[in-house]
Amino acid sequence: MIATDASAEASPFALPQARPLDPAKFQDPLRTVLGDARANVALGRLETLWINTGTLCNLACKTCYIESSPTNDALVYITLTEVNAFLDEAEGLGTHEIGFTGGEPFMNPDMLAMMRSALERGFEVLVLTNAMRPLRRFDDQLAALRTEVGAKLTMRVSLDHYTQSLHEAERGAHTWIKAIDGCRWLSEHGFHLAVAGRRLASESEAAARAGYAGLFAEHGLRIDAFNPAALVLFPEMDEAADVPEISDGCWDLLGKSPGSMMCSSSRMVVKRKGLERPTVVACTLIPYDDRFALGETLAGAQGAVSLNHPHCARFCVLGGATCSA
Repeated sequence: MIATDASAEASPFALPQARPLDPAKFQDPLRTVLGDARANVALGRLETLWINTGTLCNLACKTCYIESSPTNDALVYITLTEVNAFLDEAEGLGTHEIGFTGGEPFMNPDMLAMMRSALERGFEVLVLTNAMRPLRRFDDQLAALRTEVGAKLTMRVSLDHYTQSLHEAERGAHTWIKAIDGCRWLSEHGFHLAVAGRRLASESEAAARAGYAGLFAEHGLRIDAFNPAALVLFPEMDEAADVPEISDGCWDLLGKSPGSMMCSSSRMVVKRKGLERPTVVACTLIPYDDRFALGETLAGAQGAVSLNHPHCARFCVLGGATCSA
């Protein structure tokens, strides 16, 4: 089912009555709007390399941060040959994990071959999927691959809420049953299974985890809802809503460190439409902004990242979230 009514009503996960972002914020890579030195994050070791398989998706969710849909090919399908070049580089950098995200990764015709290539090189592989029809076309091949590699492959399924009504308010009618069926199939076939969910602004993390725990128990899914790596709960990321900028002085104030941010240990490869070669970007959340494009090789993407985007503040620093396993 393709969710084509994405703009009909507001998403239940949208930030309520959010104040608009001050347009003067997040402009200067070196200074905040108040003139303070802007925080930046150095890359320690490239623990996780993300591969964006393309923005085409079988769904058009209302608040998809990357605007994936059945028609958006702003990020086109990356190929096995292109991915292999980056895997070659990653092998020499001590990279531990390869993450595949989209769009819906299983719409890319090279997806299974790319997964196998990463797994055969010894990487842990994490795949973000909605577990619907694009994935289910490959039941036999995926079951055989799981038998070969076991726990080195993790499938993380997007379930926006533990209730059908709120999940479908975001993803469209008739999406719930197919997603749950995909989860059950993955669980029954022994996949290392995780779930990505979201919290309502009015809901505590404890309540959300308890709700998902009930859902997993109901359907016999072997997922520990109280393990943050098994159930990843993401904050909302409204780019137009106001959020504080992060200065150098915020680290001590917030009790956090640059080394805990995603961009201290990960990069993402994207293939932008119209460009001959893929590009390495600083973050999974910011694939289109040229300020976060770091070149065409992993070696050239080693520099520090200025936290010069609302997502840096809302998702990573203040939200404490990460996309990696």
